[in-house]
Amino acid sequence: MPDARTLAEAVITTLTQRLTVSPQAAVAFTLALTAEERTRSRYRFESLDGQSVYLQLPRGTVLRDGDFLQSDDGFVVQVSAKPEPVLTVTAESELPLLQAAYHLGNRHVPLEIMPTYLRLSPDPVLRALLEHRGLRVVEEVQPFHPETGAYGHGH
Repeated sequence: MPDARTLAEAVITTLTQRLTVSPQAAVAFTLALTAEERTRSRYRFESLDGQSVYLQLPRGTVLRDGDFLQSDDGFVVQVSAKPEPVLTVTAESELPLLQAAYHLGNRHVPLEIMPTYLRLSPDPVLRALLEHRGLRVVEEVQPFHPETGAYGHGH
């Protein structure tokens, strides 16, 4: 940690920038955030051990698992994707998954798209739609990494 700073002092820390390279300073702690929380650019969060930090990032910033955030005085925190309830969708072949991604996209559903599965937030109506189309849907608690969209501010 920078300058022998204690975690108790981190309570007033405001994180203002996402680092584009691995930090020079030691990481003070990890901040576990859900997919929705990783889209917030102005918010107060607590780490797993109860330390408070404030985000004051540029509007539209979308954080990803493994990102590093830094305060103006050099305090560094790493972001991790917090496991959360999700529906994981699989199929016998790629075409049904592609079709499901199309239908979910038409509904503007945040969606994680991988070659062998789709993942979305739990929704009983969407689950019924997917099962009606012959897809396997399993409730899980996993890190959720939805696409940021064609005009998203990824890195």
